[in-house]
Amino acid sequence: MNAAIHTQSKIRRVILIASLLVASTGFAQVMNQPDFKRTKPPGLEHVGIDQLLGQQVPLNLQFRNESGQPVKLADYFQSGRPVILNLVYYQCPMLCGEVLQGMSAAVKVLKFTPGKEYEVVTVSIDPREGPDLARAKKQSVMERVGRPGAETGWHFLVGDQPQIDALAQSIGWHYQYDQKTNQFAHAAGIVLVTPEGKIAQYYYGVEYSARDLRLGVIEASQNKVGSLADQVLLYCYHYDPRIGKYGAVVTNMVRLGGALTVFILGGFLIVLYRHEPHAKGIGTGRA
Repeated sequence: MNAAIHTQSKIRRVILIASLLVASTGFAQVMNQPDFKRTKPPGLEHVGIDQLLGQQVPLNLQFRNESGQPVKLADYFQSGRPVILNLVYYQCPMLCGEVLQGMSAAVKVLKFTPGKEYEVVTVSIDPREGPDLARAKKQSVMERVGRPGAETGWHFLVGDQPQIDALAQSIGWHYQYDQKTNQFAHAAGIVLVTPEGKIAQYYYGVEYSARDLRLGVIEASQNKVGSLADQVLLYCYHYDPRIGKYGAVVTNMVRLGGALTVFILGGFLIVLYRHEPHAKGIGTGRA
């Protein structure tokens, strides 16, 4: 009997995770239509992500960091670096752990380092959670990331309900609390914010491409970070807000290929031209 109950519980969790993942994919725009909202499973009626690109995040909101010190969101924007923002809760038994694991995997391989080229701010949506839980979660995440110095640029915050609600509403992040399970139902995703505090991009799901994050950070920083090769990639790849990923721009790739072809041919002709007088001189001497 206990085994059967345990199996049913696992099945329910899998179904819930799958539903939440669907709620945070590239179909977000479709899901925000009134007709589609009525088809959401019970308990997920108010769960989803609305894209609010360009909207200002209220940087005056106050929270507490993993050390218990009072902070403002503005504290993480003073460096002039883009900020990756995500909302979770630290005692989440399912989806939040997957989101943080996906972020950890991307940060681990990303050539940029938190605290140098960008910041990461993780905020708990549960006002009952305190700095102790934030500190424990940060420690476990840093162990997975395994990059020296990353701890200075990834911040874990807790706060009161009004501040949490204001932040969630400003980024279009909708969730709801289930009293029966004592858990929060929420979508999966992260938000990239410019150094000025404006929403730049959304990334959906629990796996995040290191390439997309790199290009997103470069764009959000207005090309203040990155290399010449990154600029070429940004010319060939364009962020698609419908799916929250970068995709190839065929026209630009053809143009770039044509320009490279002209450059190579031009260089080849210059080499031939420079060697031509020398070749004629040799021929005249022999005559």
